[in-house]
Amino acid sequence: MRTRMAPGEISRLIAILKRKMPEWDPTALARVAESERDPFQILIACILSLRTKDETTGPAAERLFALANTPESMLRLAPRVIERAIFPVGFYRTKAKVVLGICRDLGARFGGNVPDELDTLLALKGVGRKTANLVVTMGFGKPGICVDTHVHRISNRIGYVKTKTPAQTELALRAKLPRRHWIELNDLLVSFGQNICKPTSPLCTRCPIERFCAKVGVTRSR
Repeated sequence: MRTRMAPGEISRLIAILKRKMPEWDPTALARVAESERDPFQILIACILSLRTKDETTGPAAERLFALANTPESMLRLAPRVIERAIFPVGFYRTKAKVVLGICRDLGARFGGNVPDELDTLLALKGVGRKTANLVVTMGFGKPGICVDTHVHRISNRIGYVKTKTPAQTELALRAKLPRRHWIELNDLLVSFGQNICKPTSPLCTRCPIERFCAKVGVTRSR
C-alpha cells in the first residue's frame, strides 16, 4: 500500500476532482458565493456553518439574508429574530450574538465593509482561521488555504501531508501545495468529502482518485 503521494501528483489529482465536481451536490457556502459574491454574506454564512451540516446551513442563511443582508440592516434585528431565522443551526443563540457583534465591529472599525486581509479578519471576535480563509478566498478571490475537517482528513488520507491538527495541515499545505490551487482547494475537498470521501466508510469503489490514494487510516470502505 502507498504511504504518501509522489511529487507533482497533487495537480493531476485536483484536475480529476475538478472534472468530477459538477456531478456532486455543491456546498452551502459555494451556493452563497455563486449567488451573491458578497464578502459579508459569505462571512455570516461561514459563522452559521460551524458545527452544522450543509443541509441546515443553506436554508438558515437564506432565511437570515431575506431579513437583512448588510451589517447595518442586520443590527436592526433583535437577537430573537436572528435566532428564529437561523434555527436549528448548532449553537444558534450564541451565533446570533456573534453575528451582531461582528456587524457592530464592522460598522465601528471598517465603515461597514468586510476586510480582505486574513489577520484583520482574525481580529473580529468569533472569526477563526477557517472562516477568515474562506472569506479571503471565496469573498475576495485572494490566495488562502481554508482547512476544515474535510480538508484535514483528506489531505492526510491521500498521503499528501502527515499532520495531527487542522492548524498543522494549513501550515503544511501552505508550504507544499502549489499556490495556484489554494483558492479552489477547500470547496473542492469539502464537496469530495461530503459526497465520496466520507469520514467513515468512504466510497472508494466510486472514487475517481482511488489509484492515487494512500488510504491512511481507512479501515472500512465501500
